[in-house]
Amino acid sequence: MASSERSAAPDLARGLMLAMIVLSNVVFHLWAAPAAPSGWHPAGGSAADRVTQFLMIVLVDLRIYPLFAFLFGYGMARLMDRQIGRGDSPAAAVRLVRRRSLLLIAFGLVHAALLLAGDILAVYGLISLVLGTLFLRRTDRTLLVWAAIFTGLLLVVALGLNALMLATGASDAPPGHVATPGHAEYATGEAGWFAAAMGRLTTWGTLLLGAPAQFGMHAVLLLGIWTARNRVLEEPARHRRLLVITAAVGIPIGWLGALPSALAHLGVLTVPSGAQTDQGELFLLQAATGIFAGLGYVALLTLLATGAWVRRPLAVAVAAVGRRSLSVYLAHSVLLAPVLAAWGLGLGAHLGSAGAALYALGAWLVTLALAFFLERRGLPGPAEALMRRLLYRRQPAADVRR
Repeated sequence: MASSERSAAPDLARGLMLAMIVLSNVVFHLWAAPAAPSGWHPAGGSAADRVTQFLMIVLVDLRIYPLFAFLFGYGMARLMDRQIGRGDSPAAAVRLVRRRSLLLIAFGLVHAALLLAGDILAVYGLISLVLGTLFLRRTDRTLLVWAAIFTGLLLVVALGLNALMLATGASDAPPGHVATPGHAEYATGEAGWFAAAMGRLTTWGTLLLGAPAQFGMHAVLLLGIWTARNRVLEEPARHRRLLVITAAVGIPIGWLGALPSALAHLGVLTVPSGAQTDQGELFLLQAATGIFAGLGYVALLTLLATGAWVRRPLAVAVAAVGRRSLSVYLAHSVLLAPVLAAWGLGLGAHLGSAGAALYALGAWLVTLALAFFLERRGLPGPAEALMRRLLYRRQPAADVRR
């Protein structure tokens, strides 16, 4: 198997991950839709809307960001390896990773101010800033031990909050209770751009302050570093047993953990309204099991990313999206927010869950075509080009281009 084929999995995973992230983000632009107890997805709608909501809750919500964290940790380790291979000391390579983390926080700030409060760049920039400094030069054993510790903390916090809510009756919300709709926090329904920007920045700051408590993200990021060191994604045949077990166990756990939330949202399962909010029992179960689904998705894609099919145009295009993930992620907000938000054209008021999902997939297909165009010409994405210029500002121009 050629080296290029062995390396296909990370780029394919990033490319597909971005399709699922834009599907997850588009729901926050449905600013006129009726609110539901969960706050994330609208209540009711057509049969197509309800099927879309079910699939999103089970397959996508709180399952893709762990995948992103894993690939983020993987990329950190690969960046460090490349720098050491070019002659840098480990300390200098870690400093470069730290500078990249700070740049991502800055990118995230601009992204939130202009377009989307639910920006993930700054959150992962902050997490990688801390964890990269602490763990990039640690042993594999240390990475695995701390990944287990963070997973344990995640479960302890989830169980503790569940016990607290049961003891205080916090989930016994009055009949008809609805949570604050997601658009009010993550995209805002403000008609004025400046007022919407202030709301977005407030939410962005809250998400950033909450980053240290994202124990599940810490765990999978460390596993991403470990995976890169051991070339699990590059050499799937050598790690087939690990990948098969991870996919076979992780994906069912993730889907089953989200199933109660999906059934409750559709009204099939009767639960206290408060159980579906961001602090509710069902949401906590959905979040805690999301890391297993994210890891399972990576493992499954790695197993599939072998053979001649990865050289076909569609696979090449998806991988091209993955190699330009920063540009594509930002481009999605450009394609979504000005068209759908209340401060823009406001078309989000006229879409249901199914229509919004189709629009999101259309946006992803646009970026797929653009990424393939750039791939054929050997060009990076504009955000990647800017990041490299800022990151390698002291190196010769030829090195930056490489």
